[in-house]
Amino acid sequence: MGLDEKIRDKSATIAVIGLGYVGLPLAVEFARVGYKVIGLDTDASKVARLREGSSYIQDISSTDVAQMVGTGRLEATTEYDSLTRANAIFICVPTPFNAMKAPDLSFILSAAQGIASRLQPDSLVVLQSTTYPGTTDEDVQPILEKTGLKAGHDFHLAFSPERINPGDKVYSVHNTPKVVGGLTPRCTELAALLLAQLFPRVHIVSTPRAAEMTKLLENIFRSVNIALVNELALLCERMGINVWEVIEAASTKPFGYMPFYPGPGVGGHCIPVDPYYLSWKAREYDFYTKFIELAAEVNQAMPYRVVSRTVDGLNRLQRSVKGARVLVLGIAFKPDVDDARNTPAERIIELLLDQQAQVSYHDPYVPKFRVGSDVFQRQVLVLESQPFTPETIAAADAVIIVSGHHSLDYQMLADRASLIIDTVNAMRHIQHPRARVELLGAPRKN
Repeated sequence: MGLDEKIRDKSATIAVIGLGYVGLPLAVEFARVGYKVIGLDTDASKVARLREGSSYIQDISSTDVAQMVGTGRLEATTEYDSLTRANAIFICVPTPFNAMKAPDLSFILSAAQGIASRLQPDSLVVLQSTTYPGTTDEDVQPILEKTGLKAGHDFHLAFSPERINPGDKVYSVHNTPKVVGGLTPRCTELAALLLAQLFPRVHIVSTPRAAEMTKLLENIFRSVNIALVNELALLCERMGINVWEVIEAASTKPFGYMPFYPGPGVGGHCIPVDPYYLSWKAREYDFYTKFIELAAEVNQAMPYRVVSRTVDGLNRLQRSVKGARVLVLGIAFKPDVDDARNTPAERIIELLLDQQAQVSYHDPYVPKFRVGSDVFQRQVLVLESQPFTPETIAAADAVIIVSGHHSLDYQMLADRASLIIDTVNAMRHIQHPRARVELLGAPRKN
């Protein structure tokens, strides 16, 4: 029986390497529609939790995990040898950058090496990890072909970018189109056939490189537009204009405009990382992505502006930042999620610690947070979320809202705090006769 027949009658076994924010939802959904799924992760604690029917991803319920594990359709393991039973393998591992903002493909390369010696003829390998154009054919393909099997002939290889938006209650696997590009037309055909069993629409592009570039374009589009509005926010502060009012007014235009909002910086796995992957690869072609790098520079500067506004606010209350008790509200990179990867809160905390402030934080979704081990904060510190109580707020000299979680009681904050640095306009509908509220992108208070 050919792979296409196994896909259609759901007798194909699917393996997912990397059970994080991308891989676990994919594994659960393939199991839900009837496939046997092998979930592989090197983190033994994650595997143990899945085997117990427990989810560690906010968007995936433990009920769903328990059901799929209980029926035997989802198997969690740390053993690469399990891949010998797989007809299709998805690589969903992290692609971070190093301290010099250079791509770190070690997780992808490790996964490819783990697959290589277990790769079966007529099987399909789909890379989903966000990376620069060329990774699939320049880095993954040679590793997989070391066994003597040839991509596009003995096995099939494709790239299909992930489109996961943590915390999104509207768009999920069920209603988000998928893009795919295979090494050969047959590779593309089989990858598209498998993805069509799960996704409502599959858009085919000509090559893996086109698919890889598609993902980068999607996130660089956001990075550039966020940088634009962040820069305008800084200008509006100097000009005595409220940028939030301007954005609201511009949003009334029904065509030719899409609202983006300023903030303390960008976070998550994609927007802070993807521009550097492309700019690094572009240098191989004697090309410098100045526009993209400028946007990244603007966004990276925002935590410094937040700290500057905090210091200025304290000065106006005749308080020094040295020894000041600063409470950071929201560590997650965006509201109502538990994902704190690359959060701008990390740099804000480190900069405040460098100025000898006493920093604590509260986040209902992130119970512990690690900072340090870099040039900004040499000592590694593990902070624990503090209770969000009137006493905690009143004890703080300044409160910085980094992520505007909707579950927080902002009226209580306004009633108890003396100084609030609002970086996301969370206080826009809150009366605050007592608290001094400094809004990022708006004139400072006299």
